[in-house]
Amino acid sequence: MDIAIARPELVVEAGETGTGRRWDIFLQLNFCIPAAVLLLLVVAAILAPQVSPYDPLQTSLTQRLQPPAFAGGTGAHLLGTDKLGRDVLSRIIFGARVSLSVSLLVILITSTIGTTLGIVGGYLGGFVDSLLMRITDISLAFPFILIGFLLAVILGPSVTTVVLAISLLGWAPYARLIRGEVLKLRNADFVLQARIVGCSPPRIMLTHIFPNIVNPLLILATLSVGLIILVESALSYLGAGVPPPTATWGSMVSDGRSLIDTAWWISFFPGVAIGLVVLSGNFLGDWLRDRLDPRLRQI
Repeated sequence: MDIAIARPELVVEAGETGTGRRWDIFLQLNFCIPAAVLLLLVVAAILAPQVSPYDPLQTSLTQRLQPPAFAGGTGAHLLGTDKLGRDVLSRIIFGARVSLSVSLLVILITSTIGTTLGIVGGYLGGFVDSLLMRITDISLAFPFILIGFLLAVILGPSVTTVVLAISLLGWAPYARLIRGEVLKLRNADFVLQARIVGCSPPRIMLTHIFPNIVNPLLILATLSVGLIILVESALSYLGAGVPPPTATWGSMVSDGRSLIDTAWWISFFPGVAIGLVVLSGNFLGDWLRDRLDPRLRQI
């Protein structure tokens, strides 16, 4: 009976197959393109006074409703002007400042509150866990827009109102996610050993459990960017967000709503900016999940 001997030169590593190479390229693009978009917006927001061609509040009735340069307009306003003659590109750049600042503040606040409550509830369990999870369920039942309108009536439209409206409810997904991760870890060997040597619960939660939940925390924070910007834009669109004449993407979309047939660019380009940030945040979050989740790395 002949025994077939595999020749080494015919053995192909799994990572060298066409499918493997295509998947690696996809993962790289899934990171590079969204990261480049977000980095460009962050740089533009930080350097807005230097890179913006005009003052976003500068009006010119003689230049009102100028179309973009590629649609028959002049090169002086690349993306056209609005009904007050303000440069659309400049307002988009300065609007990025508001949207990204709100996102950063909300993520810092909600992740801190949600992580703290999730760790405490998951580790202590019992009545504390049940109470915190019922509060979390109640928070998840309320829409951001409703809270935003209530705060706008009480405090008036402002950046503070937007941050508070999203933060009052935005911590709940963090609390639920972190609690689930802590439930998996609280009976792990390294946690039991820390209890045996006499470590206090706060020390165990901070130094032993928290470092092991950073990965899902980063993933959720990245995925939250798109939702936060959507809510901020919706509140500004409905008049419950940042008041005019401050440039925000949502208010720009609202300003161009009545002129969509004749001056489509007023709403179109801010809408594109919102869509790019939302998609980039989601793609980047998916990429982080694929890289940081060990269960997905084994697939």
